[in-house]
Amino acid sequence: MVTLVASEELPGCGTQINFKMKKIGILTSGGDCGGLNAAVRSIFFRAKNTYGMEVLGIQDGTVGLMQRPVAFLPLDYQTFSGSLLRQGGTFLGTTNKGNPFKFPMPDGSYKDRTQDIIDGYHELGLEGLIVIGGDGSMSILTEIAKRGNLNIVAIPKTIDNDVGATESSIGFNTAVSVATQALDNLQSTAASHNRTMILEVMGRDAGHIAINAGIAGGADVILIPEINYSINGIVNKLTEMKNRGIVHSLMVVAEAVKTENGKTYEIEFADGQKRLGGIGSYLSEEIMKKTDVECRVTSLGHVQRGAPPTPRDRILASAFGVYAVDLLANYKFDRMVAWKDRKVVDVAISEGISTYKVVDRTDPLIETALALGVYVGDID
Repeated sequence: MVTLVASEELPGCGTQINFKMKKIGILTSGGDCGGLNAAVRSIFFRAKNTYGMEVLGIQDGTVGLMQRPVAFLPLDYQTFSGSLLRQGGTFLGTTNKGNPFKFPMPDGSYKDRTQDIIDGYHELGLEGLIVIGGDGSMSILTEIAKRGNLNIVAIPKTIDNDVGATESSIGFNTAVSVATQALDNLQSTAASHNRTMILEVMGRDAGHIAINAGIAGGADVILIPEINYSINGIVNKLTEMKNRGIVHSLMVVAEAVKTENGKTYEIEFADGQKRLGGIGSYLSEEIMKKTDVECRVTSLGHVQRGAPPTPRDRILASAFGVYAVDLLANYKFDRMVAWKDRKVVDVAISEGISTYKVVDRTDPLIETALALGVYVGDID
């Protein structure tokens, strides 16, 4: 095996290369979350300090590569001299609209703009690109990379923490922290008015935020998409608490939880887009129909995305960024960094986007919730 010039040897890297990578790009894609700026920061410092690379930040995700001239920021030490590490969101900008394979045009038509992305990559003279995104973004960029011979490495970020190939993704811990703080705040007002406070949290398909925040925040009822529930089951729990002299309670529900008859609650906006939301209000109405319990609903929404990143997310993002640069420097492409057994590893991007992590009935957190007397659904 030939060791690459000015690079560190990574396991499984046997490609014979006798030149070093000089210029790389970074883009953030999909929904924003806490920790993205920390990841970009660590990528820059590792690339610049260790390998002497030039680093370009692509603006607004793949849309930046479509624009002419290409929209990018040359990154330097001054870029990170302020408070970016502490800020939520992404200073590079991102997008979760417009599939580049069928991109909406101003005249109402659709166009395949993948070649524009490929041309933008080559126009900048990039030798590698680090993509920070969820499973959807990674899937799209992987296909584009195959078409255009692009060298990419991926970093997983998702507040839902549903990428199966990693134990944790950037943004999850921050989202859980925000939801837990909300439950802490709601507890006092619930007790003051003898109410049931229902907190609706994000969770497009998986209930990781709800189960984690629910346990940390002392919720009495936790509802997630993976486990069936009944209104009667909730009522029985509240009645049990009332019989014990407890007349206030906390409930947390993931936005993707359906009604008893299987309906998904969505909100349609003026632009025609539909987004999950409203299950908390449904539960409130159903509970008040069957009891004398007074309910109030709080939906956190994007507050979970825009909060300053927690220390844990900053650390994870920094570790991911360093490792991602090492992968590029060693010409180990089409890989996704992952967190397993308290260390950073890498897997094929195809593995990262093909494995999906939900909350299983045997999950230790489900057992923990049950042991605490929490109603998490109609479990035998």
